[in-house]
Parts: sequence; structure tokens; C-alpha cells
Amino acid sequence: MSDSNIWWLRSTPNNWDEEVFPSSPALLVFLARPSIGPSRAFLNAPSPLGESGTPEPDARRWSSVTPNCFKHWKLWSTPILGAIPCPRCGTCKSTRELARLLTAQGHPVSHMTVAQLLHDLHYSLQGNAKTKEGKQHPDRDAQFRYIQRQGKSFLVRGWPVISVDTKKKELVGNYGNSGQEWQPAGQPVEVDVHDFPDPDTPKAVPRGVYDEQHNEGWVTVGCSHDTSSFAVESIRRWWREMGHPLYRRAEGVLVCADSGGSNGYRLRLWKVELQRWANETGLDVTVCHYPPGTSKWNKIEHRLFSQITMNWRGRPLESYQVVVNLIGATTTETGLQVRADFDKGFYPTKVKVTESELAMVDLHPHNFHGEWNYSINHKTTSV
Repeated sequence: MSDSNIWWLRSTPNNWDEEVFPSSPALLVFLARPSIGPSRAFLNAPSPLGESGTPEPDARRWSSVTPNCFKHWKLWSTPILGAIPCPRCGTCKSTRELARLLTAQGHPVSHMTVAQLLHDLHYSLQGNAKTKEGKQHPDRDAQFRYIQRQGKSFLVRGWPVISVDTKKKELVGNYGNSGQEWQPAGQPVEVDVHDFPDPDTPKAVPRGVYDEQHNEGWVTVGCSHDTSSFAVESIRRWWREMGHPLYRRAEGVLVCADSGGSNGYRLRLWKVELQRWANETGLDVTVCHYPPGTSKWNKIEHRLFSQITMNWRGRPLESYQVVVNLIGATTTETGLQVRADFDKGFYPTKVKVTESELAMVDLHPHNFHGEWNYSINHKTTSV
């Protein structure tokens, strides 16, 4: 069998050049398709490695078929062999490129063969999996359970439980939008080539409120900054347009929010604005923040914002009215209903809250993580 007749098989470190593969746990050997027939029994047999990783005699024999081929894998197949990745690693190359590299080293093989061999070794094209959330707070799970208990207690009394957050800012104009929609063949919607960041380009700031009991959403589309004042204004509009008609007898409301952003638990302005709204409505406001680094578990993210994104996929957001209309037209098979409006107000940043203003907030931290869980009772005097 010549060096050019190759098929991938497993082997073990005993016959390896330690300078080439000092720590790799497996090795790839090659055999051409015409050689598969007489070797079928060997290919279908159990792995030649024993329980301790010691090779059987046949494995050593097969691993010596093309010994020079091993060195050709050194710089571009490291991840395939399970070692430390390198800048020239081969797993990011196409099958045609892998076939070309092998052929250039004297081992001709087609790209289709390379693809099948990778498949036989249980390799597939994969993107990154966003599963590592970094450092987690030790009371992360306990806080989720606390939010769940608080939500049940409010729902039993017929009081609203809402999730609030700000969706990603969107460029307003004839800019491309991710996704596709049905159009006549050869007639795509033409948009601007560039969408470079520009402070003069108008941006839509969708601030949402999601009522999980009625599966309804409210979105206030702003054109200014995402501040605590804007965040509470969105809640104020939701209560006036949707909340109060549904919860006329409610005495309190539970607000579930992220730990950061315009509704962060450290922000003084967030608490001052909530006190003002509580005084206006006569409601006692209870706030529960999700633990740091867990914003994706906020229900508004996957029950409202994701649906909005799918509804306007492939559509340029040419004006604020288009944004409002597309958000308001969002619905799902489970009965999601969404309403939206446009807020022309200007919300300045870097607003300072004095100690005296903060002292006017009737703040009552809960026993469990009072920085995350607290109630703000309404007062007859203004803040």
C-alpha cells in the first residue's frame, strides 16, 4: 500500500514521533476508498484501544502505513487531534483546503472524502455556544426562587406582575435589518450600504413592559437617552393605557428588572422616579432585581423582545412611526398582544440625586438581599 492510499483510522501514542505530537491522545491514519473493501472487517471492529489506552497489535501495524503523513498534521490539525489549538489549526479550514494541503504533502484525497472522514469521526461545523456565564453569585438560585414566590403572592391577590427592560437601540433610516422576508424574485428592498456609528443618526430606544398574567406587552419608543426617568415613564404609560383598566382594584405592583442598566438596583434616580409614580397612582411598588449576569432570564427578553425582532426581520426601520407600527403588529400563536407609542421627550443623562431627595423615598428593603428586593410605598406628599 503506497503513501497515497490513505483512510483515517485511530491509533495510539506508542508509534508517534514525540517531537511532532508530544501530548496528542489520538492520531489519524489514511486509507483510500478502493482499499476499504478488504479492510471492512477491521473498520467495523471495536476500537483498537484497550481500557487502559494500550494499542492492540493491529493498531500499531495500521499506524505505520503512512508514517510521514503524521508530520503533515502538525501545524494545521491540532484541534482535530485534541491538543492545544494553534494559529494555523485546520478545524477552521474548508474541506477543500484540507484536501489541498494533504495533496500538496503527497497524500492526494478529495474534499468529499475529507468531509466524510470528519463526519465518521463525529465532527461537524459548529458555532460558539454561549453557555459560560462567568462568575455567579452564590445566592443566584435563591434569588430566582424568591422572585417566583413574590410573583405568586401578587398574582393570587390579583395584582400585576411585570417584567421591564430596554431592547437594543435601533438605527432609524434606510438601513439594513437582519433577517429575510418574502419579496418578488430579484427585487430585494434596497438599503444604504453603510451604517457606521454616527451621533447624528437618529436611534429608536424601545423600552418595554411585559404583563405575564395577561400575556400583553407595552413598548415606549424613545428618541433620547435610556435613563431611569425614561424607564419609569414607560411604566407610567403602561399603567395608564393597559394596566389600570385590568387591575382597577390593585394596591400594589411587582416590578421584575435586571440588576443593571437604567433600572439598576444601585441607581438613586430609579428609586426616586418610582416614588413619584407610586405617589401618582397610589400603588405600593415592589421591585425584585435579577442577580447580576442573568438578564437573559428576564421574561420580557424571550416573550416580547424576541417576538418583536422576528416580526420586523428584513424590514428597514425608516421612521419612528414604522418602528411603532411594527412593534404594535407583533403577535404570537399563544395570543401575545402588544401596544406601542412614541415618546418625543428628552431625557438628560448624569442627573444628580441629592441625599435629601433620596431621603424622601419611602424605601423598605426586604430581609432577603435588601439591595435586590425592596418596596417603595406611596405617599401623599410629592418627592
